[in-house]
Amino acid sequence: MTMTTTKIVPARPEHAPFVAWIMLAAARSHLPYGLWDIYMDRDEAATMKFLETLTLTTTPHFAHYTNFIVAEESGQPAAGLSAYFDAERGLSALFAGIDEANATLGRTAEEHSAGMARIASYVHCVPEHVDGAWIVEWVGTAAEYRRRGLLDALMARILDIGRERGATTAEIGVLIDNDSAQRAYEKNGFEVVQEMRHPDFEAVFGSPGLRELRRSI
Repeated sequence: MTMTTTKIVPARPEHAPFVAWIMLAAARSHLPYGLWDIYMDRDEAATMKFLETLTLTTTPHFAHYTNFIVAEESGQPAAGLSAYFDAERGLSALFAGIDEANATLGRTAEEHSAGMARIASYVHCVPEHVDGAWIVEWVGTAAEYRRRGLLDALMARILDIGRERGATTAEIGVLIDNDSAQRAYEKNGFEVVQEMRHPDFEAVFGSPGLRELRRSI
């Protein structure tokens, strides 16, 4: 019988491939493709390379590895999630990070513009955040480590970090119809406070829209 030890640690640069996988899997949710696949319109290897580069940019943003905590099982990354304050690392910071990642990889302005056009309908379902909310994002567990309580442990820790940083409210989003993820978040004290639906969003992303969940911390 092999004994394993679980440790929750801040993500390090060497976690970049795992963080990239979390972002890809979280964006896909319960569907075969997601926002990053659509933006890139390339094979999975190219999309993963872009995400690894994005998470390591000099510009901090909400897809940066420094927002993440990782659960390691016997030293191997098994699960992770992130959180951030919108005012510090929100969309404007993300766009700067995307520009840096594209420049690093030699992707052209035309490629970026085409990608942004493909995901433009996302704007119809962007939630309204409470000022100062601690926004939990990019949640993922490797298949072989599921049903071990790692999400609950990570969630407890990330909420503690938000509380330590002065937040009193946490938020998390989920694609409509990803019922298992929604149940997991509700188990951790979140409640649905917004639902955003739009046919253009559904035509591109395969889900009717997004639900925003919130809890006090």
